[in-house]
Amino acid sequence: MKHLAGSFLIATLCLTIAKGQSQPTPGAALQRPATSLLGAPLFPPVLPKGQKEKLLQHYLAAKADYDTDPANPDYIIWFGRRAAYLWRYRKAIEIFSKGIEAHPNDPRLYRHRGHRYVTVREFGKAIEDLRKAAELTSVRADEIEPDGQPNAKNIPTGTLKSNIWYHLGLAYYLQGDFTRALDAYRECMKYSTNDDMLCATADWLSMTLRRLDRTEEAADILAKIHENMNIIENFSYHKRLLMYKGILPVDSLLNPGGMNDLDIATQGYGVANWYFYNGKNERARDLFRRITEGSYWAAFGYIAAEAELARTRRKQ
Repeated sequence: MKHLAGSFLIATLCLTIAKGQSQPTPGAALQRPATSLLGAPLFPPVLPKGQKEKLLQHYLAAKADYDTDPANPDYIIWFGRRAAYLWRYRKAIEIFSKGIEAHPNDPRLYRHRGHRYVTVREFGKAIEDLRKAAELTSVRADEIEPDGQPNAKNIPTGTLKSNIWYHLGLAYYLQGDFTRALDAYRECMKYSTNDDMLCATADWLSMTLRRLDRTEEAADILAKIHENMNIIENFSYHKRLLMYKGILPVDSLLNPGGMNDLDIATQGYGVANWYFYNGKNERARDLFRRITEGSYWAAFGYIAAEAELARTRRKQ
């Protein structure tokens, strides 16, 4: 009977996700996890069948662990993370919130809830959570954070502290508070001890410095970047940085024939920023708009493009 129940739940969840569109469907208001910074409703995209089934299986396994021991913080975290991978961000926030009630001094719960508050565009709540996580880890040793979606070598590249400060910097950046973003990314750099995290942090740090017109300091950050770095997963950030240095041509990052919405959001935001820094504002805005026409609205580049367009709209 357990097997049948599990199969029924998988089928039900598959149907629920299959109905999730970038356009409203009947009853979609109940499914909408977020509203864009431009006021548009955001809905879960339709996931490829194989990917969807794998994510559902992982979600159900995490839920089963949680159901056996709902007070276990590790089970809470994985249940929430697996919900988020299915684009069920409000569910993830709910799970992490219940976990925080039971474990108010576990920084991991604040770190993960803060991340998902960023995803749903609630930056103030994200900052509050991530600052709390930073406070709780201030007297603790750093620790490797396991990946929910492992890279090709199954080697985690992030740590708890690097992820806390990385997402805190991002939340400030998305608010347009570049001074506080700079402080957070400088702190994050202390824990970015491998080439993957170095590239991810350096990318946002250099962009933050450019927003503050601190061009020479941004160039100093880029000096650490070279073509032969040991990159396992953050290839997009590495390419963006090489493009900022002039090693890769700008057009090489945008290949219209071989890019999905995630590629466009990630690479496109870096290219749009390059246009912005170099006084090509209209080309930058066109690319920001192109990014927000895609479906991968959980990507940081997508959210950042929204923030750019929203700031422009407020100035008009």
